[in-house]
Amino acid sequence: MRKSPPGRKAGRSGTEGPLPLYHRIFTVLRQEITEGTWPDGVSLPNEHELAARFGVARITIRRALDDLAREGLLDRTRGKGTFARVGTEPPFRQDLRGLLESLIIMGRETSVSILDFAYVAAPPEVAAALEIPPQAVVQKSVRVRSHGGKRFSYLTTWVPEEIGRHFERDDLARAPLLSLLDAAGYRVSRADQVISARAADPMVAEALAVPLGTALLSIRRQVRDESGRVVEYIQALYQPELYEYQMDMQRVLRSGRSLWAVAAEAAE
Repeated sequence: MRKSPPGRKAGRSGTEGPLPLYHRIFTVLRQEITEGTWPDGVSLPNEHELAARFGVARITIRRALDDLAREGLLDRTRGKGTFARVGTEPPFRQDLRGLLESLIIMGRETSVSILDFAYVAAPPEVAAALEIPPQAVVQKSVRVRSHGGKRFSYLTTWVPEEIGRHFERDDLARAPLLSLLDAAGYRVSRADQVISARAADPMVAEALAVPLGTALLSIRRQVRDESGRVVEYIQALYQPELYEYQMDMQRVLRSGRSLWAVAAEAAE
């Protein structure tokens, strides 16, 4: 039987934290399966061996394995063992070289559920991002996008009221927001964004069907039209195992210094 990878043992002293212990074990094993530590069809250690490896009770291991099986990453057969099953559905990948085009393509290739749609007074952070007066009315929408039958993003979007009145809730359900902005005459030409990480709060955890405190990829993006006006501000949260950013880098010589640059910029 294949031995457990070295250096991964987690003792009982590491049970504190926002995530349930079984989910942290689930996360480690899921990463090992998707990265090829346990190739497709290879037998994982039994529950007793995994319990010893992580320093937990077998019931904790069993719950983690049950969740992996529900995600299609394990085949569990009584009397035969537990076998890795590498999924064929790749994570949704967005190319930073063509960010705006990629966002429109993603909108067309995924399904969306509208959780909230209303006109509200802009919170201070939102007003600053949209470059409008504090408490100005904005259109706020909350959406969950799915790909391959899995919920992968939680999107909160704010649009100035004047612009938002050009489309309704049902329009957001059928078309990407960037396409709706273009159709309304606001030609999007630029996006500035910040990428970080954030733990899932109760509302987001329920919407994405993940445990409270799950680490998510966080993106805050200002979208401007050709006149330079901010026409959209979005706060997006993604499940990192279901969503990836891709950026091609190239070494270039500038001002006598060798620097890394995005491939599209290297030709400029």
